Amino acid sequence: MPRRLIAIAAAAVTAAGTVALSSAGPAQGADPIDYVALGDSYSAASGVMPTAPGSPAQCLRSALNYPNVIAERTGARLTDVTCGAAQTKDFTAAQYPGIRPQVDALSADTDVVTLTIGGNDSGIFIRAALTCSIAGFFTGGKGSPCKDQNGSSFEDTVRDKTYPDLVDALRAVRVKAPNAEIAVLGYPWIVPATGGCFDKITIAAGDIPYMRSLQATLNDAVGRAAAETGATYVDLNGLSDGHDVCQPPGVRWIEPPIGAQNSIFAHPNALGEREMAAAAMAALDLG
Repeated sequence: MPRRLIAIAAAAVTAAGTVALSSAGPAQGADPIDYVALGDSYSAASGVMPTAPGSPAQCLRSALNYPNVIAERTGARLTDVTCGAAQTKDFTAAQYPGIRPQVDALSADTDVVTLTIGGNDSGIFIRAALTCSIAGFFTGGKGSPCKDQNGSSFEDTVRDKTYPDLVDALRAVRVKAPNAEIAVLGYPWIVPATGGCFDKITIAAGDIPYMRSLQATLNDAVGRAAAETGATYVDLNGLSDGHDVCQPPGVRWIEPPIGAQNSIFAHPNALGEREMAAAAMAALDLG
């Protein structure tokens, strides 16, 4: 555990032996965690209002994203460079003019790094979601038109292209932050395992398992890349099960295309971001 995590834990204990819970951060004199948040729209909480003050408009970065939740709960000193639509290549190259590569925010003094990345690579996930939604719309939710048209092509791209790109991106993070604990979060489930909800997302019932399998393949690639590069994988598969777009407000972590509330469709809402923060904190033993 990095030295600053130990300091935070020690500073939280009062003379009476109880834990002091305060949003004001670590006790006076404690050395705060140097925390850098990287990643895409799931890290940025794109669409969740309010927007983070001073953040680039094109990144759609929320003040309620899971990095801000973690920083508030731990008193960490947060540098947040998360950006909607980011791909692995944007870790080492500018995503937009005037926005530096994400790894430039890292240094040897960085203690903790969190990130969610890979879902935008090769345009696979958004393309699959749109393709399957359109196909389902025209069949009235019947059959498996998206699977019939595309077969294994989406998953093949994740295995053959996204996975090695994830490994390269995480290695770049490690080079820039050699002393940091790195947590790589998986993606919470967007759709249920079976059934679906045509009134909220127009994917045919037969294509719901197809989309679920694609996301499982993506999360598997993220987990394997984390293992190969010595990072901690935060597995959200079990935690997010039953919190997909088909669930009611207050239960779902991901907002549906039809009836989205304070979030971009197929993206986490504020509840989802809080749950992702809790999972990352548990994986990093941040209390």
